Amino acid sequence: MYVGRIVAVGRTKTGKMALMYRVSSRSFPNRQATIIGGSVAIVPRDGFETDVRKNPYISYNCLRLVNNFAVVANGSQTDPIADKLESGMRMRDALASALFGLDYEHDDYRTPRIAAIVDPRTGTCAMGTIRADALLVKEFKPAAGEAYYLATYAHNYPDDKFSDSAFDAADAGGACEYILGKGVFASMEHPISAVSAMEEGSTFSLAVKDAKK
Repeated sequence: MYVGRIVAVGRTKTGKMALMYRVSSRSFPNRQATIIGGSVAIVPRDGFETDVRKNPYISYNCLRLVNNFAVVANGSQTDPIADKLESGMRMRDALASALFGLDYEHDDYRTPRIAAIVDPRTGTCAMGTIRADALLVKEFKPAAGEAYYLATYAHNYPDDKFSDSAFDAADAGGACEYILGKGVFASMEHPISAVSAMEEGSTFSLAVKDAKK
């Protein structure tokens, strides 16, 4: 089953909040995730830099840490969402306003923009998408061992049924491994790379991992 890019939010069995992103692609597999301070970027691998001329949407900041929030998304909406949170905006409103302002990606597939936010202080997460036909935002409060996800295709609306009741990871690296091929994500095809942020005290630890070839 191919569902495209995936964002996910969850809580480990020990109670840590986690935020995950998976790049899945049939058209542009030569990409990688790179940690830059408190953010993560999706960029072409060495030798494939000219791929951005074919599709400008394939390179972007996908994760940012701001105040006590972690934000993840499948495109350039990551930064405006983070900026709105930094200004004091609520998670729901930051997602809705940034997604509405940028609209879906105007490529051949009319790819939806998806995004997620985690707030460990309240144990609350939010996910949103803007498609050609809808703007949808929903908040979640995952229990221990529970994760929710949203994808660009097929599973492209936030809903309780897009969930995993056996989620667990010891650290951010383990969260990357989980979204790449464990639990509900095991049947989702064409994984390329994963990114995660996991609650560690008053901050987050970050990790990136490439899919096994």
